Amino acid sequence: ACSGFCQMKKPGLALSSFQAVIFDLDGTLVDSMWVWEAIDAAYLARFHITVPEGLQTELNGKIIVETARYFQSRFGIRDEVSRILHDWDEMAICFYRDQIPLKPGVLPFLAKCRAYGIPLGIASSNSKRLIEEVLHTHQIDSYFSCIRSGNDALRSKPAPDIYLNVAEGLMRNAQDCLVFEDLIEGIQAGKAAGMTVCAVKDDYSMNQWEEKKQLADDFITDYREYLTRLEKGSDE
Repeated sequence: ACSGFCQMKKPGLALSSFQAVIFDLDGTLVDSMWVWEAIDAAYLARFHITVPEGLQTELNGKIIVETARYFQSRFGIRDEVSRILHDWDEMAICFYRDQIPLKPGVLPFLAKCRAYGIPLGIASSNSKRLIEEVLHTHQIDSYFSCIRSGNDALRSKPAPDIYLNVAEGLMRNAQDCLVFEDLIEGIQAGKAAGMTVCAVKDDYSMNQWEEKKQLADDFITDYREYLTRLEKGSDE
């Protein structure tokens, strides 16, 4: 089968063209988007509330703090934001430790970036605690030198804030950064930051795949495709 790079919309997206690579986390580095539907259902069930149709779409891109405020407003949850975040972390932690795999090809791709001397960052709407849990569980902490999370006081995607903040932390110009994203809001955020964005296929958002391919500068099914391209010598 032809990889996503057989249909590149832009030539020259070679890894060696970039001075930093920034990743979203859920649905991009790890296969975890499905977890949040289960957590939302279990959490709202505590208050005898059924998950309304389209909730996950409404939450896409929101940082975790904004999501908690949204739950307070929409569902009349009276707990403080800090309590909601704590409860969500506790519910998610077991999933992230035991049931969340890395996307195919992630580990060798991270190693390839290190071999190129390219610094790596994470720009995720999730909580800092869960990001660190994922990185530690899969023993990839050492690859990332800048992490920004939904706990940071930044506007949610599609605003470019979190990507610009990571680029600053990596001491790189935005136009020299390559972003990997799985959601439309994230792709829009990376583009708004002036970065090159590669869409990553994810089962959770397959209904948006065609739109994501149009919005992004490039797209891949998984990181093995990028590695195959490098091995074929097209990164010269």
